[in-house]
Amino acid sequence: MTLTLAHYLTLGAILFALSVVGIFLNRKNIIVLLMAIELMLLAINTNFVAFSHYLGDMHGQVFVFFILTVAAAEAAIGLAILMLLFRAKSSINVDDLNSLKG
Repeated sequence: MTLTLAHYLTLGAILFALSVVGIFLNRKNIIVLLMAIELMLLAINTNFVAFSHYLGDMHGQVFVFFILTVAAAEAAIGLAILMLLFRAKSSINVDDLNSLKG
């Protein structure tokens, strides 16, 4: 059995749908929200690589490196905010983010 473009796009769509469900079902824990956003970005990257391979073009794979760079920065900033929230409130509840105003 050979894998076609439809297989990769289906996998990307399933990962993207799981991440959207994860965001909407869990709005309390910031760690789960960050993981769902990372999963969403990885689903998009899967589609970019699949289209890049299917079209024989390297632009999609180059674009994936930019997305991974943004995802790494987002994870670093998100974890910094998480540490600040935990130090201030001793919880990682998203509802406590209102009290972090300067």
